[in-house]
Amino acid sequence: MGVVEDTEPPLKRVKRDETNGFSSASGNSSVRGSSSSSVTNSLGDLMARPLTTSQGDDETKTIGSKGVIKKSEFVRLITRTLYSLGYGKTGAMLEEESGIPLHHSFVETFLQQVKEGKWDESVVTLRRIGMLDEKDVKAASFLLLEQKFLELLRFDKVGDALATLRNEIEPLRINTKRVHELASSLIILPSTSGSGKENVSSRSKVLEELQNLLPASVVIPEKRLESLVENSLHIQRDACVFHNTLDSDLSLYSDHQCGKHQIPSQTVQILESHTDEVWFLQFSHNGRYLASSSKDQTAIIWEINADGHMSLKHKLVGHQKPVTAVLWSPDDRQVLTCGAEEDIRRWDVDSGECVHTYEKCGIGPISCGWYADGKGIIAGMTDRSICMWDLDGREMECWKGQRTQKVSDIAMTDDGKWLVSVCKDSVISLFDREASFERLIEEEDTITSFSLSNDNKYLLVNLINQEIRLWSIEGDPKIVTRYKGHKRSRFLIRSCFGGYKQGFIASGSEDSQVYIWHRSTGKLIVELPGHAGAVNCVSWSPTNLHMMASASDDGTIRIWGLDRFKPHKQEKQVQGSSSNGVLHQCNGN
Repeated sequence: MGVVEDTEPPLKRVKRDETNGFSSASGNSSVRGSSSSSVTNSLGDLMARPLTTSQGDDETKTIGSKGVIKKSEFVRLITRTLYSLGYGKTGAMLEEESGIPLHHSFVETFLQQVKEGKWDESVVTLRRIGMLDEKDVKAASFLLLEQKFLELLRFDKVGDALATLRNEIEPLRINTKRVHELASSLIILPSTSGSGKENVSSRSKVLEELQNLLPASVVIPEKRLESLVENSLHIQRDACVFHNTLDSDLSLYSDHQCGKHQIPSQTVQILESHTDEVWFLQFSHNGRYLASSSKDQTAIIWEINADGHMSLKHKLVGHQKPVTAVLWSPDDRQVLTCGAEEDIRRWDVDSGECVHTYEKCGIGPISCGWYADGKGIIAGMTDRSICMWDLDGREMECWKGQRTQKVSDIAMTDDGKWLVSVCKDSVISLFDREASFERLIEEEDTITSFSLSNDNKYLLVNLINQEIRLWSIEGDPKIVTRYKGHKRSRFLIRSCFGGYKQGFIASGSEDSQVYIWHRSTGKLIVELPGHAGAVNCVSWSPTNLHMMASASDDGTIRIWGLDRFKPHKQEKQVQGSSSNGVLHQCNGN
């Protein structure tokens, strides 16, 4: 649904005639001419345009319109890649046809000697290679002679090994620590002779080390062309303001540019099962469900079907006050619901049944969260304390600290080390549970909510002054980016990370719109109208880059997707989006 079918027939395949490049449509033409003419007249040759080439010899000649690519280096990288891909014959043909060898003759001889274990000869050849300074020569000689020493030991030639150490390795006067280690190995002699396979394997490692040690102009690095191409794609990806596709969608055939259409900006479904303002919503970690909570004293678990549309799975009933939040357990098998200043309830996702109720006499919860391992819960209470229970409801900790306000938001990092909470009007506490040490984020204005990034390295902080700030919380906390444009004057508005590698910031707003910014630049890139009341909370699917949800005071949840539908088709889909579900009541356990 929503996909425009391609009715054009595919291009007919045409067999190539060996004489003129193509055969007749009947395919009855005979094969004429030599095999060399078939290569010369291939379709690739007919389509290829000669590269712009400068004057000069092969070592100084450049190709490309900007004159910065040396032809010899370009050809050698292609040759190196062909050999790495296993196309040895093709690589050899390119060396022969271009007249540009992969390596200079001395280098080829040197590498072959290393492969064959001709250590004395390889040391001599090494010194005959130009482009090497004395430091590189000594370091490479040490590697070669060390391997010679080890192989002599493997074959029980202790005297020769000792002579190599004394007369060849020690005079280099480098890596003294390793020389002592080699000398110590003479005391513990090997019990069996080394095998040929061991020698081949260790020589391959020596070649790898030599490749890292010697200049790239002498030994072309493995996968160098691959690295250049990857870097080019990554630069294009990072420069794409609207980038929101998987790396598998990148192509070498054209420069990458996503465009705004990759941002979920079209309402694809409206969920209307709540009967009052929707205050909170959150996708499950596996992306299969969405949970929402409302002023109507209920929470709903929505299931995402195979076609991407949502249906009501369970309606969780039992709270006597508005449900301020609903949070997924680390394994997505359970959710917590927080009844405003009432109690916290734990629900089973499969059955929709209430498993346990957490409450404390005389005080109620303002916010709640899960332990990193899912084996306990944390809560910010009305008396400004933070309480922690195991799943069976046994209180493990309860502490207040220097708190001057109720804890409006609370979270624990995935490693269980840091407890993050609002401790004062404009201060967030980062409490190290292992070291009992507290770091503070001090803002200039009142903090209304925060959100942790998936990697736990950043904190998104919403302020009362209509500004959202991104803090880095690795080491000393510091502000990274600021986001402005949304409206907030009276209500609690929540924002979130989202998109490819959480490269975007989305937020609700009191003007009934959803706002999306580019995370690194802070640039506002899209405003999404549609709701008829303040948008209180947004959540971006962690598994579907192109799905986002928003909760509003108009009592609805909007599901946002890509702009692929025509207006009349979209409206029909929206109207038909209601779904039936099972009602679950909880009286508390």
